[in-house]
This record gives sequence, structure tokens and C-alpha cells, in this order.
Amino acid sequence: MSITDALLAFTFSAALLTLTPGLDTALILRTSTIEGTRKAIQTQIGINAGCLAWAAAVACGLGALIAVSELAYNLLKWTGAAYLAWLGVKMLFKPRSKMGEVRLAQGKQNGFLRGFFGNLLNPKVGIFYVSFLPQFIPTGHSPVLWTFGLVLIHLLLGTLWSALLIGCTRRLSSVLKRGKVVKWLDRSTGAVFLLFAARLALSRRPG
Repeated sequence: MSITDALLAFTFSAALLTLTPGLDTALILRTSTIEGTRKAIQTQIGINAGCLAWAAAVACGLGALIAVSELAYNLLKWTGAAYLAWLGVKMLFKPRSKMGEVRLAQGKQNGFLRGFFGNLLNPKVGIFYVSFLPQFIPTGHSPVLWTFGLVLIHLLLGTLWSALLIGCTRRLSSVLKRGKVVKWLDRSTGAVFLLFAARLALSRRPG
């Protein structure tokens, strides 16, 4: 596979992955709608940092360890599931009722850390990188440099997608910030987080 073919194939595959609704999309939508553009941008930066941390881990061999070690995979899996469940329960059973209340209650929460740990505590990201990225590394080229290069392409696509989501929610902000809608968004996102927590807890290590 030539360098051009590898880049085009990976960009297309990563774009499909990015557009597939998942935890990151739900987190960005909810944060942008309820907490505003600034917190949503912080969250996206945190997600990107989590991806870079996974890239470094994969480049150093940790991703391969998680892929082959049942204990390492389960440890990270249950930690991630517990974190998602904690976030989900808070949103589901303690939804906000208005924007002022959201800002007061959530002002001290760090959007960056929320996005970072939400991504870092998902072992499937590491499994994806360790199993997916090598397919697009041309023979004879540095696996470390190409791992980071491909992850940067993934991050660029994710950032563009998040910017589009944030822009759409800003146009609808007057509707989305109504009390009943705020409660619905909190509870819906909480339910989604609990669903992802359950899926993660019931998942098995590939292979």
C-alpha cells in the first residue's frame, strides 16, 4: 500500500467512524446545549487528549497488552463502566431545570477532564487503535510516527464534526435551553451513558 493510498483509505474509514453516533457525540451535544460552547470546546479538547494518550500507549505497547491480557482489559473496562454509570445516574436522577441552575451547579466541573476520562477509560479505543491503525502503516515506515500521524487525522475529523454539532446547537439554543428541554436532555444523555456503561461492562476482549 502506497502512502497516498494508506492516507486516503484511513481518512475514509476514520470519517465513517467519526460520523457513527457514539459516546463522544452524545457528550458534545449535551455539553454544548446545556453548558454552552466554551464547555463543549473544552470537552472536545479533552476527548482529543484522550485519543493522543491512547496513541502514546499503543505506540509504547500498552494497547497490545490490553489486546492480549484479560486482566488488563477487564481492569480498564470495569473502571470505565463505573465512570460512565456514575455520570449517567447523576444526569438521569438529578436533571437540571434551567440554564442558570446548570451554570451554578456545573461551573466548577472541568469539561476537559470529563472528555479526557470518558475517552481514556474506554478500552475499546485502545483496541481500535491497536487493531485498526497497523493496517494503514506502509511497510518500511516508522510505526510510532505513523500511529501519531493517523491519530491526528482522526482528531481533525472529530474536531470538525464536533464544531458542526456545536454550531447546530447554537442556532437552536433558545429552544434547547428551555427548562423542560434541559431536563429531557440531561435524562436522555444519562440514559445513553448508562447504556454505554452496560455495553462496556458486558463486552469481551476481542480474540
